[in-house]
Amino acid sequence: MQDILKILKVNSQNQGCSTGSKWINSKGAKIDSFSPVDGKLIGSVTAADKDSYEKVIQTAEVAFKEWRSKPAPQRGEIVRQVGEALRKYKEPLGKLVSYEMGKSLQEGYGEVQEMIDICDFAVGLSRQLYGLSMHSERPGHRMYEQWHPLGIVGIISAFNFPVAVWSWNSMLALVCGDVCVWKPSEKTPLCGIACQHIIAEVFAKNNVPEGVCCLIAGGRDVGEWMANDTRIPLVSATGSTRMGKAVGAAVGARLGRALLELGGNNAIIISKNADIDMAIRGALFGAVGTAGQRCTTTRRLIINEDVYDAVKQKLVAAYSQLRIGNPLDETNHVGPLIDKDAVKMYESAIDECRKEGGKFIVEGGVLKGDGFESGCYVKPCIAEVKPGHKIVQHETFAPILYLLQYKTVDDAIDIQNGVPQGLSSAIMTLNLREAEQFLSAAGSDCGIANVNIGTSGAEIGGAFGGEKETGGGRESGSDAWKNYMRRQTNTINFSNSLPLAQGIKFDI
Repeated sequence: MQDILKILKVNSQNQGCSTGSKWINSKGAKIDSFSPVDGKLIGSVTAADKDSYEKVIQTAEVAFKEWRSKPAPQRGEIVRQVGEALRKYKEPLGKLVSYEMGKSLQEGYGEVQEMIDICDFAVGLSRQLYGLSMHSERPGHRMYEQWHPLGIVGIISAFNFPVAVWSWNSMLALVCGDVCVWKPSEKTPLCGIACQHIIAEVFAKNNVPEGVCCLIAGGRDVGEWMANDTRIPLVSATGSTRMGKAVGAAVGARLGRALLELGGNNAIIISKNADIDMAIRGALFGAVGTAGQRCTTTRRLIINEDVYDAVKQKLVAAYSQLRIGNPLDETNHVGPLIDKDAVKMYESAIDECRKEGGKFIVEGGVLKGDGFESGCYVKPCIAEVKPGHKIVQHETFAPILYLLQYKTVDDAIDIQNGVPQGLSSAIMTLNLREAEQFLSAAGSDCGIANVNIGTSGAEIGGAFGGEKETGGGRESGSDAWKNYMRRQTNTINFSNSLPLAQGIKFDI
């Protein structure tokens, strides 16, 4: 791993505040990054203090005035080069993601590929920031709308996708003409340091001013500074619903914009008309990928009573074949949870499930012994529960899968929608009517609704996000770019008179 860190210019001791290529000395707390893979200290980062935070924000304010004036296609060209740099560093950065966060190596590589993909998307977008033209009711007038940059975009990302979610926001914001200030998760700060070095390398070649892409490492206090800072018109925050409510309240109190990507409690409905083998494959990766630490993780399987026993039997057999261990070993399917606090939440959820009468058909537990010294490895488990159980209403960021039965598709959709969260959902069926009902206005209430694929693994071309306690935000593809810009309606009078709208007369 030392060779990887050297390639990415990550040291054992790192400053956590940067305006681009310049690193600012700070007197903030030291953040130690321990790998959940083996429990070893990877490196340390000095968090932002109030003075270093101010220097970053002030530099970003100045940079915005220059960056917004650069034509969007020219901004897109720089983002294209960022994508090329990420291709160059895909292997070492993917390995660091895997080692610092704990996800499988293939998922680490996949996360960097997602960054590359969003760069490609943003490059095309840089020539497609379209407005509309409208016919005026007044003769000799033309109306149209255009989109302008907002300013500083604050990005607060979570540990489970330590680099991809930053890129979703920053690459779109950059082509839109905004500047970015990123607070990576304090649980994966070194991934943020590595990304800052990569983007600084590209920016230096293109004479991009300091302050266009900034980094401020830190904990909750830094996030609160950002949420309350009137100089940051948009704060994009990814994390728990609890965190999102606090950010949303603070940003809303100053009438700023909050783009929130929060918790998920995602379900797959398995119909009696499903391809059962396909359903099992979709449920398996959805439930245990990233050790259950995705916001799109499959947490509930809602299974038709006619195929319930068959699905249960196949699931138990599939879980028996899972290999748990070092995620850098590509033969393993499941890596560790992020830290021991996450392990405690996993154990607490299992205890609560038992108290409510849940029956475990695949037992959980913490793994110990050779290869599991970090204490962060747990067994993916499956419990049979009822819709009324309180534990099913909550998101536990761990590989715990709950099984529920249903009689009719209406019942299944009611169960699916009967939780506070509304991120991702899926139905496995070969019946067209069932599929269309699930996708209709009376169907899934989630921001993502899939047919015959699982709940995780969203592509960057579609807008990503959910409803209810998931926060209502949309990132990545489609027209999510509009979040990072302000709309302006323009009317041009090219006549020799000044008529008023609605036929109002005001003659002197």
